Amino acid sequence: MTDIVLSMDGLLLNWLKQVGDTVKKGEVIAEFEADKATVEVEAPADGTITALEGEIGEELSSGTVIGQIGANGAAAAPAPEKPAKAETPAATPAPEAEKPAPAAPAPTNGATAENGRIKASPLARNIAKDKGIDLAQVPGSGPGGRIIRADVESFKPGAAPAAAPSAKPTAAAAPQSGTFSDPSGIPIVRLRQIPADADGVELLDVSRMRKAIANGTTESNQQIPTFYVTSEYNLDPLLELRAQLNASLGDKGVKISVNDMIVKAAALALRQFPNLNTHYYGEKMVRHSHINIGIAVAPANVGGVIYVVAKDADKVSLSTLAQTNKEMIDRARELKLKPEDTRGATFSTSNLGPFDVDQFTAVINPPEAGVLAIGSGRKVPVVKPDGTVAAGTRIKITLSVDHRVSDGAEGGQFMFALKGLIENPMRLLL
Repeated sequence: MTDIVLSMDGLLLNWLKQVGDTVKKGEVIAEFEADKATVEVEAPADGTITALEGEIGEELSSGTVIGQIGANGAAAAPAPEKPAKAETPAATPAPEAEKPAPAAPAPTNGATAENGRIKASPLARNIAKDKGIDLAQVPGSGPGGRIIRADVESFKPGAAPAAAPSAKPTAAAAPQSGTFSDPSGIPIVRLRQIPADADGVELLDVSRMRKAIANGTTESNQQIPTFYVTSEYNLDPLLELRAQLNASLGDKGVKISVNDMIVKAAALALRQFPNLNTHYYGEKMVRHSHINIGIAVAPANVGGVIYVVAKDADKVSLSTLAQTNKEMIDRARELKLKPEDTRGATFSTSNLGPFDVDQFTAVINPPEAGVLAIGSGRKVPVVKPDGTVAAGTRIKITLSVDHRVSDGAEGGQFMFALKGLIENPMRLLL
């Protein structure tokens, strides 16, 4: 019997298989909405699904066993009904007719209980435990009144007792000006009130991805002292080599992009500057031996940004890097990522070149120490060593650096090393 284990926090969107279905390893069993995209849960083994556990719309945390796979033809297992055991003993002991009466510890402020146990997702319980929140005081908005992650994250312990006696909490739900905490726990000053009843206004729910972006960028801009280093590079040698490589790859279905080559160059430069491949954790810093480059991708039609991760980008060949990057980017644009696609970045890149952007600065992804912002390659007049002017292709790249980890001199040296790789691209093949 093989357990089907969820590898990240998420909201169960859909079951694609049922108990009794025969599956092969790698087949998609369920879809979850994670912070960054819809993530598919694959069968960990061949066999017959004997159990599935989880309600559509339920928040489940990483590590939760959501089902089991047995040998081909195995009968459905009644195992997933663990909660029912709690109900059975409660109903059977009839003689305790009067003793159970003082079931006073029932939840008070809207939380739903089942057999004396508050209905809450495992993730909500963990968050409540971490924050010291009494779940009995938290109203549940999930299926059947179940308390989900958002209920706990938006719960204000201090305000709870006062809110209970109020007769019309509806009006009070309108956001007010002032200081509050978002789910990341970072205090934010809201300067204006949402015009909920104004004409021509549409109120939009904030998606999990948008919340994750809001939390990450707020943390970065509020807590990371960042400096920026911009350099301009001669892109012509890299473009010439890229054309040769793609011609040699012929009909193998692999096309190396400029972005692939800059990602490779960044990874090789990080070998020389491992301090920029370090993550900051306050009293400790973690220096990574693997160089995994996060690549920003804009999903189609939904907005937002997802970083897929090119693992060991300094070691794999350019053609392999290009192939795996394309596969991950295609999945990201379709919001069909695999959990491993977005894990383990040690440094990141963001490329707005395809949008004709000359130059920009990118926000560091905490706890990473830096990110490269890549602009467009442009044909510009260039003064050659002999004093003549000719057309040349130039590209501007900006490095954002966490000043708690590194300093300006190292940032400048890194960008100079990057110049050597981009303007002498044969070194990317060594």
